[in-house]
Amino acid sequence: MPHARSDDGIALYYEETGSGTPIIFVHEYAGDCRAWEPQLRHFGQRYRAIAFNARGYPPSDVPEDLACYSQDHAVADIVAVLDHLGLARAHIVGLSMGGFATLHFGINHPARALSLTVAGCGYGAEPERRESFRAEAEATADFLRRESMAAFAAKYGDGPTRVQFANKDPRGFALFRAQLAEHDPRGAALTQLGVQRARPSLYDLVAEMARIERPVLILTGDEDWPCLNPALLMKRTIPSAALAVMPNCGHTINLEDPCQFNRIVGDFLAQADAGRWPKRDPRALDRSATGMTNP
Repeated sequence: MPHARSDDGIALYYEETGSGTPIIFVHEYAGDCRAWEPQLRHFGQRYRAIAFNARGYPPSDVPEDLACYSQDHAVADIVAVLDHLGLARAHIVGLSMGGFATLHFGINHPARALSLTVAGCGYGAEPERRESFRAEAEATADFLRRESMAAFAAKYGDGPTRVQFANKDPRGFALFRAQLAEHDPRGAALTQLGVQRARPSLYDLVAEMARIERPVLILTGDEDWPCLNPALLMKRTIPSAALAVMPNCGHTINLEDPCQFNRIVGDFLAQADAGRWPKRDPRALDRSATGMTNP
């Protein structure tokens, strides 16, 4: 099995297909590299498409020390995969937990990003939600310590932003939940505590986001309620960001509607590769819809 090695010695399993300009896919908390299969098959026809398992997700290593899990480690692991494959730069595409890692990668390693796709990103970021989000992460970790992974997959997989996927594609949703049930409960609990619970709020990163210059696509489902306001925050803050909203979609957008997801991301990558991705004209931020109040 192919593995990259992180700076702190963690083996990171990855898969790749295709050739050409590289794309790194960074998975969500409830997924792993298998959750990117529709994207690997689609983008692998014209790109070098790569997906890896985060630490804590076998066949990647599952360190037992909580200190091995953090937002910084999640970013460093993207760098480790790039370095292992000898890639100076790549398009980075992340969903949810992977979207946070992608955003932080763009903040901390801008020279290594051809573009950033930040999808389904923002849960727990709103200031009024911070404490309840942290409590929820702790409750999730406690559940994982007490119950089986299958019980967790049944409960977590049926969340309010997953029902859209279940209703639309029952067979696809069943596969998603079955794969979630195969995760390591120790790794899942430690990821909740070290990465999810402890990550900084997007609302505390406004200054850092405003400095991003690489092409950015913010992508969310219109029924992914916890991510809608954070998506607008990122759109307003990042000068090079566009916002796309997928209709009648929840959180697992790359699996729930892969054709639409691939089309939107594919169009974005094509513009970024062509050097045609724009930055926002500052005049667009005028509070007047007509501009007539600022002659």
